[in-house]
Amino acid sequence: MRAYETQMSGGTARRRALSRALILALACSAAFAGDTRNAAAFEIFGIKLWGSSNDEDADIVDPLRYAVTIEAPDADKDLVKKIENASTLKADEERPVSGSLGLMAKARSDREQLVAALYADARYEGVVTITIQGKLLDDLPPDAEFSGPQPIPVVIGIAAGPKFTLGNIRLEGDAAGLMSADFGLIAGGDASSGAVLKAEALIVRALKQEGRPLARITDRQIVADHATSTLDVTLSVAAGPVAGYGDTTVEGTEKVDRDFTEYMTGLKRGRQYSPEEIDDARDRLLALEVFNSVTLKEADSLDADGNIPIGVQVSERKPRYFGIGGTVSNTEGLGLEGYWGHRNLFGRAEKLRIDGKISGIGSNDLGELNYNAGIMFEKPGVVGPASKFFTGVKTVLEHPDAYDHFSVKGSAGLSYELDKRQTVSAEVALDYSKITDAFGKHKYLIASIPLQYVFDNRDNRLNPTKGFRVLAYAEPSYDILSGAAFVKLKGEGSAYQSLDSGGKFVFAERVAIGSIVGAGLQDVPADRRFYSGGGGSVRGYAYQGIGPKDIDGQPIGGLSFFETSVEMRIAVTDTIGIVPFVDAGTVSTTQFPNFSDMKVGAGVGLRYITPFGPLRIDAAVPLNRDPGDPRFGIYAGIGQAF
Repeated sequence: MRAYETQMSGGTARRRALSRALILALACSAAFAGDTRNAAAFEIFGIKLWGSSNDEDADIVDPLRYAVTIEAPDADKDLVKKIENASTLKADEERPVSGSLGLMAKARSDREQLVAALYADARYEGVVTITIQGKLLDDLPPDAEFSGPQPIPVVIGIAAGPKFTLGNIRLEGDAAGLMSADFGLIAGGDASSGAVLKAEALIVRALKQEGRPLARITDRQIVADHATSTLDVTLSVAAGPVAGYGDTTVEGTEKVDRDFTEYMTGLKRGRQYSPEEIDDARDRLLALEVFNSVTLKEADSLDADGNIPIGVQVSERKPRYFGIGGTVSNTEGLGLEGYWGHRNLFGRAEKLRIDGKISGIGSNDLGELNYNAGIMFEKPGVVGPASKFFTGVKTVLEHPDAYDHFSVKGSAGLSYELDKRQTVSAEVALDYSKITDAFGKHKYLIASIPLQYVFDNRDNRLNPTKGFRVLAYAEPSYDILSGAAFVKLKGEGSAYQSLDSGGKFVFAERVAIGSIVGAGLQDVPADRRFYSGGGGSVRGYAYQGIGPKDIDGQPIGGLSFFETSVEMRIAVTDTIGIVPFVDAGTVSTTQFPNFSDMKVGAGVGLRYITPFGPLRIDAAVPLNRDPGDPRFGIYAGIGQAF
């Protein structure tokens, strides 16, 4: 019996142990997922800008080209797609192999990966056959030579067989008291290799959550019954003792301080072990942005004190970075920005960032372009691993329709992660500004204490498919020059719900509301009032174009606002998406929004998904435009609208 077959011949028994095969399936799948290659050609977004396949093949000895045909008559479309994705022969079809021996080696490796794909679809009776030039792979001699015209024909035959379901399920050892259904193992349920392996991981995780770091699967018996197309699963588990953290050792640091890295894990010796804390420690180290990768691993045994030592392996990123970016809109013009930063200024992940931006190009006169520049410093871990000190200075010269504004602002503050989802921050700020608006020319010296709370459980911050984010903001302010005092309040929430299991249809909604209390409109600096309209709020309208206006039709801002947006994010392919949307908003001079004066815009957007976030182009029209409002708006940028 070959390893890649799961059926028995003739009158032999119709039950077969598949424990090793399941692990092989996992290993082959992982190997396939992790397969990467260097390329001499340069591509961006899948488009080759220079180089050619000949350049890439120059280092191949005795190049041999081949052509692959996949025959899977009893497989559905989804399974055929999985098979194609699992086949490296198919994926590398345009790249030659090194001679006949290279082709046979690639075919043998491919067969194991295809078996893994069948097991991942619960096809334990499936058979994979591969022929090269019409001859079965196993009938070919080790020194076979493939001659004749190229590409050499390769045929992959898949007999998928029936889809298995789970049969008898038993948990033994320290897992005997657990309910298998709690881990997805249900008689008649999903019998795919992924489901079984996931259940194993969840069982071990559940025991580790009791503070047992040595919990493990000690034995597995997985038997396929071909007569009934069921899979019987027996798992034995050893929980191990409850233990605390032992010593934390760090390897891989070069320019980052090793003791600081250990401190930032937050794993205190003697405190009871928790897998969630291990995950939090890894995420916290990655959030420092000084490491490319972080791995935390428990030791195989307890130390003399009965604690579990933790090993941390890191690889560092380059400390310096720079970048450029931009946004474009027919209502707001072109914006260009650049920045330079250092991720590890003094060896303990201190960040220094200098940035600058010019905007309004094309929509403003040259003498009225908008400029801002700033310098920011951050130091993590000042009052515990979950804390971060930040300070900065920022200067702004801008000319939106509502006002002309020059300011220099300095601030310093502290943020603290209550847990992975909740963050609070507080700062003190001093802002000197000169503003010309509908009420004349004014100078301000504002002292303020911005306070913020954020709850965020989104599954992906660049392109979420589920979860929500809530922000609450309060900023008590005092104008030292005039004596005016006021408080700016703002709340914002966004929610995301996938309407299908694959996340191809995601409903997204955002709501924001704000109010300024304690002062009249003229006593609040124009740049601190509320505005709405444009690419970041209500698309289809001009930037700051929604709300009260002066006699010349220029916006004056308000003491309150309300905005809401809904989007249906539809994935057409893995990289292309379309997004129909509706936005609405209002700005009022009263301290509570006037909902009877809502402005509504609607449109559709195009998304191109990249590793650094979606590239976004939106086109929108105002549905209840006033004279002077644009007839449409086009916006481009990086990231989802919210």
